[in-house]
Amino acid sequence: MFKSRRTGLVRRLWRSRAGGDGGVSCCGLSEPPAGSTELRSAASGVLKRLKEQALCALLEAVESRGAAPGGCVLVARTGSPPHLLFCRLFRWPELQHPGQLKALSGCQGAGGPDSNNVCCNPYHYSRLCGPESPPPPYSRLSPKFEQNPLDTSLSLDASKQGHWCSVAYWEHRTRVGRLYAVCQPSVSIFYDLPQGSGFCLGQLSLENRSEAAARTRGKIGLGILLSKEADGVWAYNRSDHPIFVNSPTLDAPTCRSLVVRKVMPGYSLKVFDYKKSCVLQHLPPPPEFADGPYDPHSVRISFAKGWGPCYSRQMITSCPCWLEVLLGR
Repeated sequence: MFKSRRTGLVRRLWRSRAGGDGGVSCCGLSEPPAGSTELRSAASGVLKRLKEQALCALLEAVESRGAAPGGCVLVARTGSPPHLLFCRLFRWPELQHPGQLKALSGCQGAGGPDSNNVCCNPYHYSRLCGPESPPPPYSRLSPKFEQNPLDTSLSLDASKQGHWCSVAYWEHRTRVGRLYAVCQPSVSIFYDLPQGSGFCLGQLSLENRSEAAARTRGKIGLGILLSKEADGVWAYNRSDHPIFVNSPTLDAPTCRSLVVRKVMPGYSLKVFDYKKSCVLQHLPPPPEFADGPYDPHSVRISFAKGWGPCYSRQMITSCPCWLEVLLGR
C-alpha cells in the first residue's frame, strides 16, 4: 500500500509539471517534451530520494500553484542542483542556471553552495528581474509628471514604533483603509485569502468604487510578498499579472529622475537598497519637489497597471490600485 500511495503522489506531481499533458510512464513520470531525457532522468532520481512527507509538501505547493507554498523540501546536493531542476520542471522550463533564482524570505533550506542539503520546493524561489531592453515607456519618468500632488508620504520613523514599514493601499487618489504596520521580516499583501496571514486588500470596502478599481482588484490575486532582507527590501510578484514599482533607489543615487520597473509574475526585484539610501540622505531633494512632499524612504507599487510619461496614466494616482510602502529610517 505504501508503494501504491507513493506512486500516486509522484504521478500527480508529474501531471502538474509545467506544460504537462497528464500522461504517465515508468517510475510514475510521464514522457517529458522532446530533448528532455536528461531532465526526466534527474527528476526521477530526486523524487526517488524524497520521503512520502516531502512528496506531500511538494505536491501541495505545486497543485496550489504557490497559494499554499508549504514547507521546505530538503534533499542532498548530488548531481544537478535539485532546486533548479524542480523550478524547471514545475514552473520555468527555460531556466538555465541557479543564479537566475532567488530564495524567498523564510526558506530555511536555501543554504549556500557549501551546504549539504538544499530546498527543492519550487515555490520557495522566484526569478530575478534583469534590465528591460529596450526601455519601456514607463522606465524613466520625467519629474514634472511626479510632483506628488497628494501628501501621500507620512514620513514615519517606523523603527521607533516597533515595525520596519507601514503599507498604505490606494485606489486612484483615495487611500482605502488604515495603515498596515509590518513587524515580521516579510508580509503577504493579497486580495484572495491564502493560508497564513497578511494584509488582505479584498476586505477593504469603499463607497462608490470605480469600475477600473473593481476590475483591477480582481487581478491582484495572491498579490506580492514584501520582505526586509540584509541588503534591502524585496518584492516578489505572486500574482498572475505584472506589478510596477517606483523607488528612489532603483537607479544610481546621483540620478535625480524617477524610474519605474515592471515585475512579471514569478519574479523578484530589490525595490529598496539600503546602501543607496544612505547616499540619498546626504543629497538635497530634486528641485522639482521644492513645492511638494518628497520622501526618499518610500516605495510605490501598482497592480496590473503601469504609469509613465508615455502612458495615458502619467502619475501613480491615475492607477486603479496601488500601494505606498513607508519605510523606517
